[in-house]
Amino acid sequence: MFREHTKIVRIGDRVIGGGNPVLIQSMCNTKTEDVEATVAQTLKLEAAGCEIIRVAVPTMEAAQSLKEIKKRIHIPLVADIHFDYRLAVAAIENGADKIRINPGNIGDSGRVKAVVDKAKEYGIPIRVGVNSGSLEKPLLEKYGGVTAEGLVESALDKVRLIEDMGYDNLVISIKSSDVMMCIRAHELIAEKTDHPLHVGITEAGTITAGNIKSAVGLGVILYEGIGDTIRVSLTGDPVEEVKSAKMILKALNLRKGGIEVVSCPTCGRTRIDLISLANQVENMVTEFDGLDIKVAVMGCVVNGPGEAREADIGIAGGIGEGLLIKKGQAVRKVPEDQLLEVLHEELREMALKAGR
Repeated sequence: MFREHTKIVRIGDRVIGGGNPVLIQSMCNTKTEDVEATVAQTLKLEAAGCEIIRVAVPTMEAAQSLKEIKKRIHIPLVADIHFDYRLAVAAIENGADKIRINPGNIGDSGRVKAVVDKAKEYGIPIRVGVNSGSLEKPLLEKYGGVTAEGLVESALDKVRLIEDMGYDNLVISIKSSDVMMCIRAHELIAEKTDHPLHVGITEAGTITAGNIKSAVGLGVILYEGIGDTIRVSLTGDPVEEVKSAKMILKALNLRKGGIEVVSCPTCGRTRIDLISLANQVENMVTEFDGLDIKVAVMGCVVNGPGEAREADIGIAGGIGEGLLIKKGQAVRKVPEDQLLEVLHEELREMALKAGR
């Protein structure tokens, strides 16, 4: 388990590495200069389960906005910097808990050192990020294009540059939109460094395609014991990134707690609008995320009770009606249009009993 042997890095009041829980990150898609919008989106992401938030810092106004944003949110704030080292310096001075840079596009070593010295002064970590789209020309020529080996060499070169400046409070990320390349790159780098790794499939795509690529790539990487913090990169609402990350971690038993919804895929026996019902249940249960239970939504009363046996509570549809099921036993027959309401009442009672 590589993650048990990575260095511990503190980001604000959170820690990653050293076998600590894998933390979920996302990134605001608001203009960072718009403090109100950025705070509002961050609070929404917090409620969804985001544990570290990153914002783009393309201007000095954005860097200065971090001070006010940080006052009004409750999770660590990471500044994403490209090209201008002065923005990184200003972001640190305005309260960033971590900065993300690619030293290759910051400028000469003197400019990189200015950023490193400021990070050292404030005691915050630097995430050294390398993407397949930013691989240097000499490495492209050396490896005949973008390869896992080239990504790893590029990242470790930049890590050594910063370490030679006397700073090792680092997190590494090497991302590619090619799932298999990304997996291979993480397998290689995990053998070569003890810095914690930020893992993700970059430019994964839309909600559907991006979720599939991220689940496959992150699933393999995390299962191999690699990765200390993750972001699911999706073209869509950042809240979807957090929801997906939570599901991936839960599926790998790397995250406990929260409600898991299971539902059948429908068949010719289904006589209720199961697809709509399952989606409504999935949205509803977020209200009770403090509960650690499994909720089943089944399409028929033939197999429903049996299929829901391992669930704590569930509903199974019939013709115009359905069953409320607890621990695999049918306990109540309910009109179809009341199924959702009855399930909500039961979950509320369970939450009250659990003190949630």
